[in-house]
Amino acid sequence: MCAKPVKSKRSRGNRFLWSLVLVLLIGMGIAFWVGYTFVFRSNVTIGDKKSEFIYIRTGWDFQDVLKMLQERELISNAASFEWMAERKGYKHAIRPGRYRIKKSMNNNELINILKAGLQEPVEFTLNEIRTKSQLASRVSGKLEVDSITILEALNDDKYLSRYGLNSETALTLFIPDRYSFMWNTSRDEFFERMAESYKEFWDNDRKAKARKLNLSQSEVTILASIIQQESFIEKEKPLIAGVYLNRIRKQMPLQADPTLIWAAGDFSIRRVLDVHKRIDSPYNTYRYKGLPPGPIGLSTPSSIDAVLNDPGHDYLYFCAKPDLSGYSSFAKDYKEHMRNARLYQNEMNKRKILK
Repeated sequence: MCAKPVKSKRSRGNRFLWSLVLVLLIGMGIAFWVGYTFVFRSNVTIGDKKSEFIYIRTGWDFQDVLKMLQERELISNAASFEWMAERKGYKHAIRPGRYRIKKSMNNNELINILKAGLQEPVEFTLNEIRTKSQLASRVSGKLEVDSITILEALNDDKYLSRYGLNSETALTLFIPDRYSFMWNTSRDEFFERMAESYKEFWDNDRKAKARKLNLSQSEVTILASIIQQESFIEKEKPLIAGVYLNRIRKQMPLQADPTLIWAAGDFSIRRVLDVHKRIDSPYNTYRYKGLPPGPIGLSTPSSIDAVLNDPGHDYLYFCAKPDLSGYSSFAKDYKEHMRNARLYQNEMNKRKILK
């Protein structure tokens, strides 16, 4: 009778060891797959575009960010994004701003940008603005701050007093130029930045020229805003500025047509008529001597410098040339000016430009 073979303890131990190794390998494979899926696998989906901007508003929490990404369908796996956000501590470190996300980004790359606040600035130009409402709208269209907040500040004498301005002179603070801001710039940060640019523009040389003209910086800018509306021809701006400076010195009313258009609130007016001259407004420079209380739009640096660099001529009048080229005819006396004005008016009638 033969005895059954007995399996050695060593054989059983080897099988157990190999089983344990297999389990570990499977676990490592699963861990690698999870790690790849949740960390390294592309999760940003922006179609055919190479990049896209996302905007995270001030006061948002993680759920707001996640909701925005899901609603815009910018991530393919929300669970993996949330898992990674938890591991990297982003859930409680939300930073507002404007962020560029790129095609095929993984969760790790995306969260690194958002957590570090690596947003891209917004660049825009402040120019061709006539009113405070237009300024507020332009700014709010580019930055997080809303137009109402900007407009309230522009009409708040107490707030503006920190800059030596009031609600009438508020627009003199803004020098037309191209600016760069972080999207989540606050109202106060925006005004401080504008004040810095204002101080840089008004250097000692420009301040000295303003004092020589016996005008404040705001008064120079107000006059510049009128000149800017009078002509788009840069070389004529100093001549036109000289006319108005001469009229101020002689205490003559400026009789500036652009101020009537501003008072009427209708920037489509092409021909100023007697009815406009009867408007009862401090901006009506036909009825009231001196400068209006505020600018009639943002004044460009070239228009401000046109005032500061007074050419020192004797002209007291100017009128658009009848060829409507944009150039002006200048006159030293009223009789000569009326001849020029009749030629211009006849041409306007001929072309049936009645208003």
